[in-house]
This record gives sequence, C-alpha cells and structure tokens, in this order.
Amino acid sequence: MNINAPRSTGLNLPGFRSRPSKGEGGKHRNELRIPFLGFLPNKPRNHFIAMVGEFIGTFLFLFFAFSATQVANAAAAGAGTEGGSITQVPNTSVLLYIALAFGFSLAVNAWVFFRISGGLFNPAVTLGMALIGAVTWPRAGLVFIAQILGSMAAAGVVQALFPGSMAVSTTLGGNTSITRGLFIEMFLTAELVFTIFMLAAEKHKGTFIAPIGIGLALFVAELTGVYFTGGSLNPARSFGPCVVLGIFPGYHWIYWLGPALGALVAVGFYRFVKMLEYETANPGADFNEHEQEMFDEHHDEENAATGADVARPNPATLTSNDDYRSGSMQSPVGIANRARMDGSHSEKIDEVPFHSGQGPYNAGPQVENGGVRY
Repeated sequence: MNINAPRSTGLNLPGFRSRPSKGEGGKHRNELRIPFLGFLPNKPRNHFIAMVGEFIGTFLFLFFAFSATQVANAAAAGAGTEGGSITQVPNTSVLLYIALAFGFSLAVNAWVFFRISGGLFNPAVTLGMALIGAVTWPRAGLVFIAQILGSMAAAGVVQALFPGSMAVSTTLGGNTSITRGLFIEMFLTAELVFTIFMLAAEKHKGTFIAPIGIGLALFVAELTGVYFTGGSLNPARSFGPCVVLGIFPGYHWIYWLGPALGALVAVGFYRFVKMLEYETANPGADFNEHEQEMFDEHHDEENAATGADVARPNPATLTSNDDYRSGSMQSPVGIANRARMDGSHSEKIDEVPFHSGQGPYNAGPQVENGGVRY
C-alpha cells in the first residue's frame, strides 16, 4: 500500500468522472468532469462554456444591480412608480446609489467571468466586440441569447424575492423626449464600449485591472443617464424587467437602437485611432514586455558590433517631433538606436522601419481572426 499516494477529496457523484490534476506544489487533487464534454470538439465545447458563463455572469450582474435599484426606489421619498419605473424625482442620493450599484456590480462580475466568457453581459458590447473581430460572430450570437435569458432570470428572481412591485424598469424621465432619450443612450453606450475596447480588447500591461476601469465607466454613465432614460446602455438590462412585468412602453425600442448605435460609434472611433497608429503618439505610456524585448535585442546587437556597453534609453523621453518625423514615422526601436549614438558614437545603425501590425515591430496589439495578437 502506498501511504504517500494523494487522497481523493472529491465526491463521487453518479454520472460524473474524476480527473486528477495538479494543484499547488505539484500535488494532485480530484476534480469532477462532466463525461460528455470530453467527447465534444473544442469549438462547440468552448461555445457552451461561454454561454454558461455569460448567462450566470449576466444574471449576477443584473441581480445585484436590480436589487440595489429596488432598495433605492423603495426608500426614496416621492419616487414615482408608474409602470415600475426608476424614480422620476431628481434625488441625487438615489441616483448615486443606483449608479454605484451598477458600476460595482459590473466591475466585480466582469473580473470574475472574463476568463470564462469575456465578461460581456451586454448585447451592445457583444456587437462591438464582434465588429472589431475580438469575438467571432457565432460566439456573439450564442452569448447574446445567454445574456437575454440571464436578464430575464435576474428580473424574475428580484420580483419574487422583494416585496412590492418591482421598480427597476428603464423609462424616460425629467421631461426627456424620445429623440433625446435615444441619443443619450447612444452617447453613454459609446463611452462604455470604447472604454472596453481600449482596456480589454487592446492588450497591455494594465489589462488585468480592466474591470475596474470598465465598472467606473458604467458608474459615470449611470450618473448621467439614470434620471433621464433610466441609464440602460444595455438592451438586456431593459428587456428583462419588461418581460417579467409584462409592461413594454411604446418607446422601448430606444433601449435597443440607442446602445446599438453607440456600439457603432465606438467601433468607428476605435478604427479611426487604429488607422492613425495611435501607439506612436505616446510610446512611453505603456512600455510593455514586447517593446522591452525589442529594445533588449537591439541593445545586445549594438554591444556585439561596437564592443561597448551602450546604455538603454528611456522610452518615455522619446516623444519629440524630431523623433517622429512627418511622413517618415519611425518606431521606438529606430528612435532608441539614434539616441544611443547621441554624442558618443558615429557609426550608422540601420533604423527599423515602422510597420503597423506587421514586420519587425508590431504597432500594438492587432485584432485578427477573433483573437488579439502582438
């Protein structure tokens, strides 16, 4: 008998199989696996996992946001409840409470689920990510269904748990017209979606804390939008409560069209700054490991060629107009090579030409075939 063999701590459930896997320190532990998933091809299996993640993530995000909204509206003096609507009185404490609830709920749940499904929770965000190529269209369609179902489930649970009529629906307030409501939703959604593009779709050294910035973006947008439109920015967020209450205002369509237009605006601006090669405007702002590898490679080559120890430049200082000449843009690698020769060397070093997304230096992360590469 091997007394050093790892002991199983998992439950042996009928229909499930146990797979040994390495834990911390190389130790093994038993983890349950669903049998049929092992026989599925990777693509269907991954789509299924993403759908489950989006359903649960959307449910949790909206459940806590709806719950806080219900609390705020139930406690607010003079809060209107026509059609289960968000308060129609400009009570700043209520508006702040609701905005904080949505922002923090999104930040927490996006941080939890981004490794499972991407943590989208929003059909408008899903549309934008599909348009820039960060999410494939089949995946986008599947998670869209999961998001709608998750919003309906969240609204249903809130209606069942809390006493009184559910007051979390998005309706126009403050004498806001339908046209104004449409454009408010469009601009607020554009701000949120573009934030997601730059913090999550564009990979950089701060990507791991992107959910904080995304949650803050929603918080800021909600501060503006809650009073006038209910602060939807998310078709699923508006659709779920309407289904549960059975009340669809005649202008419900603005909560679909507005966020969709906002996603298109964000995509257009994102494409525009990518075409301008925005990475060259402030190259030292995000000096990541990929740029470091390029600097180290050329530093080692220069030392080998000259027999001298040439100091590495500080990329944050390489932003002058002379370094980035109009019509002849140079990469940070070429700039670094010139800086090394300043005052102490006269040998000519071939400058590496700048290529956007190809060649020896990639201009930041590039979206391609549903993924992001450098």
